[in-house]
Amino acid sequence: MRSSSSMSLAGSRGSASVRLVSPPACPFASPVDAAVEYLMVKKDFQAALDTCEKGLESLGSSAEQEENCFKYAELKAALTIVGIQALAELNQWRGVLSWVLQQYGETEKIPAKIIQMCILLYVKVGEQAVMKDAVCDWLHCSGSMTQSGFSTVAELYFLHILIPMGHTTEALELLESNVGRVAFSDEQIQAVCSLVDIQNEKNAASSNSNPESVAVVATTSTSQQERSNQRLKSIVRLLYRGLSVASVRIRSISMHRVFLALMLVYLLLVRIDPALPSAFPWLLQLHRLLQQTWNTMFGPYYRANNRS
Repeated sequence: MRSSSSMSLAGSRGSASVRLVSPPACPFASPVDAAVEYLMVKKDFQAALDTCEKGLESLGSSAEQEENCFKYAELKAALTIVGIQALAELNQWRGVLSWVLQQYGETEKIPAKIIQMCILLYVKVGEQAVMKDAVCDWLHCSGSMTQSGFSTVAELYFLHILIPMGHTTEALELLESNVGRVAFSDEQIQAVCSLVDIQNEKNAASSNSNPESVAVVATTSTSQQERSNQRLKSIVRLLYRGLSVASVRIRSISMHRVFLALMLVYLLLVRIDPALPSAFPWLLQLHRLLQQTWNTMFGPYYRANNRS
């Protein structure tokens, strides 16, 4: 087994690259190598997790050797990182944060690279809200601000937790606090403010298109349609009454003139040019329609008039 191993942790935004060096003088190096072998080579994730837990337990019970072992903190972080990966492979990602807190006791004691890994994990499964309070507490801890990965954690917190969840007011307040001033430059603060403005516009647009407003619009359009139908029915009734009265008085008028007048009115309204070849089917259909109207409404009166 090699005395050193390396792991690369990458995410969509912000990545942590950790090189784990296990000097032969340190007695706790072998659990790291064994856990990595179980995880990466043998794909035995449960064995990898068990090895990490045993190694972390050994580190915790041998705290007096922390000063004598130069890589104590690195070994603990390495075992924790491999344990997180094993939990994710076992589909036990829901317990990752509590498992990490169990190893470190308090949120502010967690290294920045482990916080980054937890954020990326929960973002990937769409449960970034789980990390919101823990990361907020970690960022406000004075000891965290001195870590080299503080800016990356703050960036991940803004881009993947606060802004996507719509906590724009909290994001602006955090930018104006010591966290924003330590983590970001002036240009980065302006970029984050622009993202906050875009998110506010999206929130306003979504609130304007909520189901209640859609229901109101649908109700309004339905009522307008009902009023239009009522007007159309009224016009049809008036037209029917007018035709009924006209059919009584039409005996004294030449039926051929009425037929010709109706045809001319139809041509004027529809604006069909009789000279066009395409107008012939329309004229033929008009002739049939008016002929049916003639036979139905005025035929009996016309025949009775001719007999008399």
